Amino acid sequence: MNNGKEGFFEHAVQIAGVIDWEDAKTVIDAGVKFIGFPLRLPVNKPDLTEDEARELIKKFPKDVFPVLITYLNKSGEILDFVNFLNVEIVQLHGAISVVELRKLKTIKKDLKIIKSLVVRGNNFEELTGLVKSAQNFVDAFITDTFNPATGASGATGKTHDWEVSKALVELSTKPVILAGGLNPANVRKAISAVKPAGVDSHTGVEADNGRKDAAKVRLFLEEALKGFEQNRA
Repeated sequence: MNNGKEGFFEHAVQIAGVIDWEDAKTVIDAGVKFIGFPLRLPVNKPDLTEDEARELIKKFPKDVFPVLITYLNKSGEILDFVNFLNVEIVQLHGAISVVELRKLKTIKKDLKIIKSLVVRGNNFEELTGLVKSAQNFVDAFITDTFNPATGASGATGKTHDWEVSKALVELSTKPVILAGGLNPANVRKAISAVKPAGVDSHTGVEADNGRKDAAKVRLFLEEALKGFEQNRA
């Protein structure tokens, strides 16, 4: 159990990095309710343009939530981008200050903020400090994996030490979503080990052509829900 911290993000399954409407429809038809759009990235190339993302989001059913994933770290720029895309959830991967997080919450109270906790292998104290300082101004955290070879801190296809994520789940008063190298084969085990509120996958449910694989997406969702149910028992 996650001590009742889940709320909106209870058993959330997010799939990130759709390319177009066909790709998004594959994910939506599988039953996924959170779809992430990585945009304005320092390392990885975006999967689609900002204008394409905006038009795609307009087609989403009301029970499917688009999530802006970005490295922007100034409240004004973030809010402008959120309003441009017309999204209600933003996932922040940049080094953003608590002051800017507070501004976001003050200006747009209904905006749901997810703050990343990027595991680098030797930064546990830094991550615990971030949880303690930021948790009053975010709605959730998401752990992810740093790739030193590319400098990327998301969509790396790499797992990290799940004991770190487990400790952050236990420390945080807000829900923690687990990401980093998750796929249909390991997601249930990861949920059992970490006991997160939700999970996220990007490259782990893709076919060789970079598109989302319908069978992998469905299996990922099924395995994730089984994992959450086992934790509930």
